[in-house]
Amino acid sequence: VFGHLRLKLVSLLISLALWYAVAHDQPAEIALSVPIEFYNTPEHLEISSERIQRAEIRVQGPARILRQMTNADIDAVIDLAGARVGEHTFDLTPKQIRHLPHNVQILQVVPSQVRLELDRSASKIVDVTPRVIGTFAAGYRLGDVEVTPTRITIVGPQSRLNNIDSAITDPVDATGLVGRATFTTQAYVGDPLVQLMNPEPIHVTVATVKTKSGEK
Repeated sequence: VFGHLRLKLVSLLISLALWYAVAHDQPAEIALSVPIEFYNTPEHLEISSERIQRAEIRVQGPARILRQMTNADIDAVIDLAGARVGEHTFDLTPKQIRHLPHNVQILQVVPSQVRLELDRSASKIVDVTPRVIGTFAAGYRLGDVEVTPTRITIVGPQSRLNNIDSAITDPVDATGLVGRATFTTQAYVGDPLVQLMNPEPIHVTVATVKTKSGEK
């Protein structure tokens, strides 16, 4: 009984400490807001819904575990395999929440359903429209404006591309310009779901000419 008494006492103290820690680690609840991930998107289709919801996951478990959890620890996923063009409603249940720590359970998932619109992926060639701003020197006005490249290719959901006729450059400030100068800028489209296929610098050449009142 008394053999290795010191080791036995240390073991007993450790056991009591662990029991105390577990017994006093009361269950707690927290809510985590995580992005909803989509996978197995059918080929040649893409999501055309502009706003993708986040999921709020309410979980319960030991307080010591929940205190260490972050939004990056769990995933909310929706499988798009087999989906077609059009509007679709997908259930979001606890079964679609991944990487949940041990001893933690899901109490609620909000929203319980996610509605998406899927559209065909498409591309379109559009004109590049330059924007020139600024105050010109006295006796001069804006003359020719040239842009290179004149056309670019944009990609995105087909229904979105149908509403876009051109890409617009960032404003080119030609204040005080006399003669001719070339500015480097970028082009953009206003739809967040549409992007440039091959983004590249846009060169805008601006020329000013004398007004009639300024001619000698």
